[in-house]
Amino acid sequence: MDSFEIDENLVRSLVREQHPDLADLDLREVVGGWDNQLWRLGEELAVRMPRTERAPSLLRNEFRWLPALASRLPLPVPTPLRIGEPSARFPRPWTIATWVPGEPADRAPLSHDSAADTLAGFLTALHVKAPADAPVSQDRGVPLKTLSDAFEKGLAEVASGGDAAELRCVRDVWDEAVAAPDGEGPPVWLHGDLHPANVVTSEGTLTGVIDFGDMCAGDPAVDLAAAWVLLPAGAAARFFDVYADADEAMIRRARGWAAAKSLFLILMGRAGEQGLPGGKPTWGPAGRAALERVLASSQRRPAEAAGSRATR
Repeated sequence: MDSFEIDENLVRSLVREQHPDLADLDLREVVGGWDNQLWRLGEELAVRMPRTERAPSLLRNEFRWLPALASRLPLPVPTPLRIGEPSARFPRPWTIATWVPGEPADRAPLSHDSAADTLAGFLTALHVKAPADAPVSQDRGVPLKTLSDAFEKGLAEVASGGDAAELRCVRDVWDEAVAAPDGEGPPVWLHGDLHPANVVTSEGTLTGVIDFGDMCAGDPAVDLAAAWVLLPAGAAARFFDVYADADEAMIRRARGWAAAKSLFLILMGRAGEQGLPGGKPTWGPAGRAALERVLASSQRRPAEAAGSRATR
């Protein structure tokens, strides 16, 4: 998609052509985004323009499934309202969604005591049995052993940069997670990509969850990794008390996912510091803080700290 320059003139002309009733609203670019470039449209809407090859399918995924889920979620999410079809001016679909106010957590981390309860309540509402035709992913909500090669690659890349992480302990966390029994329950709806840039905050509290392009059905452990990736130190036990529907095996798998996500954030932060394409400077500190929380939690079993869990 690099051959298409997505600027204000293009976005405004697309809105005017396909959704003329919105053409007079103010339009301004929003810094950030990965697969999509984001533009604020008025005060309550956002235009999402795909800028990677996988982005169009993710946008259609959101457009089909998220509106039905959004109505029962306890936090604001960017609900797709309109779709822009491919045209001679821009050959990919794009969407108009509701705007979710707040500051991304990679810039304004969660710090309030209520964050664990709020996140657990959101995931409890999201993690319901998915329909048989729900999308599935090759790398979200799947057995961790299928991702071991990718984990080892990420671990080696972090080590090659001289990062101070206790890498042997990180592998121990991963190995324990891979050895945990797989979940036996039915696949549930997942966000699939919970990390600090995909939630928004206000005064340390969680106020919204964004970017559902990777939503799919699978093992909820991938989302439960947010107990360490998003929440402040020491909050994981409270999170699992409130979520309540995770047994010890699921918590072990979630911690493995958290270790892998932390490595990814560290690497993307390093790329940002080096000025490489796609790099995100604010992700590095978030990833290192998350990894510290993961390693601290590995000193004791989360299930013992949080109490006994009901088997899913």
